[in-house]
Amino acid sequence: MRVILLENVDGVGKKGETRDVRNGYGRNFLVPRGLAMPATSGNLKKVQEQAKTIMGKREKDLKTAAVVKERLEATPLIIKKKSGLDGKLFGSVTAKDVVEAAKLALDLEIDRRAIRLDEPIKTTGLHTVEVHLERGVEAQLRLEVEEE
Repeated sequence: MRVILLENVDGVGKKGETRDVRNGYGRNFLVPRGLAMPATSGNLKKVQEQAKTIMGKREKDLKTAAVVKERLEATPLIIKKKSGLDGKLFGSVTAKDVVEAAKLALDLEIDRRAIRLDEPIKTTGLHTVEVHLERGVEAQLRLEVEEE
């Protein structure tokens, strides 16, 4: 029996692949559990159309991420926090603060989970923050923390 896999199946194949399996395994295990569907000509066309739309969406997301990356890397963000005499902050700069600063300064919506901070920033000065936008697209954001 020839099936199109709808999910990754150990020992059989990955999502989207067309595989030959034994009739009983396909009919009694894969198809009822929603892991695969029979590889008819109609189902093959349907899967190909879905793949085209997914690839189109992926390309659009990558182009948008590239534009956002350019905007983030072009302009440094400035965050003002209260600090002591030696430049240590009262509190710290977190991913949430970076998201708010990007929204105010650049009018960009960034998911706070996309911001990669090893630890919260606790000193004034210039810092570099990594922002993961899409798979393979990461921006280096310059962040200036100043005294309030």
